[in-house]
Amino acid sequence: MTKNYRQGQILKLIRTKKINTQDELARELREQGIETTQVTLSRDIREMGLAKTADGYREILPDPTGPSLAQVMAEYLLDVRLAQNFVILKTSTGSANSLAVALDQEDWAEIAGTVAGDDTVFIACWDNQRAKAVQERLMSYVSQ
Repeated sequence: MTKNYRQGQILKLIRTKKINTQDELARELREQGIETTQVTLSRDIREMGLAKTADGYREILPDPTGPSLAQVMAEYLLDVRLAQNFVILKTSTGSANSLAVALDQEDWAEIAGTVAGDDTVFIACWDNQRAKAVQERLMSYVSQ
């Protein structure tokens, strides 16, 4: 089990459940087959910049860096295509990564992940219906 994977699972847990203590977090991780010590959890929490709030552990998100999704789309987006549960974005040459990063920062629930090439971004959605919703949402940026 890598540290990055464990920390990714911690983020997934605190985003979806109210977790108030390190014991609860360790228990949830154990249910996923991830064994960890209290010392390791403390280090992870500190490194990840998590804060304990009245609603459980939460991320303290840094200020957004870089241009907004709307700005990147206005500058680089050439086409939006739908292919079952994928949305494919065509960009100007060398711009796909910038668009994928801006989209990833939005953290839309409908999106499972993105992959960027040189001039193409593949957006994997959980199902065809969500892909259609993402396509429509992206198209709303174009019509602004």
